[in-house]
Amino acid sequence: MTREVTGNTGASMTVELDGGSPMSSYTVRRADRTSLGTADFVVVSDVREERIFFCTEVYQDVGRRDLVELLVRKALADSIRENVTVVPMCPMFARHLRENGDSFVASGGVFREPVPDDMDVITRAAFGAGVAGVAGVAE
Repeated sequence: MTREVTGNTGASMTVELDGGSPMSSYTVRRADRTSLGTADFVVVSDVREERIFFCTEVYQDVGRRDLVELLVRKALADSIRENVTVVPMCPMFARHLRENGDSFVASGGVFREPVPDDMDVITRAAFGAGVAGVAGVAE
């Protein structure tokens, strides 16, 4: 999934979903494919698929906030389209949903507040330990 966007400087960029197992990320790149930042998440498949967003990093100082917004908006738009619940452990996602959660839900989005077990899911996914329901991680 790639979406081409234009930054404040007029530069062409793409936001792509880089699917992995068990961790995935959205990556914003310049036209020359240089990575400018990522929004990392773990997929949990239970009754309804969840994406636990735990880290968003932007590597360029120029337009940092704009790049974060591009990543967050793309991830949230995809979650609506794919009927996925968002779990905002990352402060960037949490802030965006705190400020815009009502419009996200009105557009069909679903999110829930993080719980302590979510950190355990991320830790186990990072170290390859079995986690029930985590996509790509054997139990």
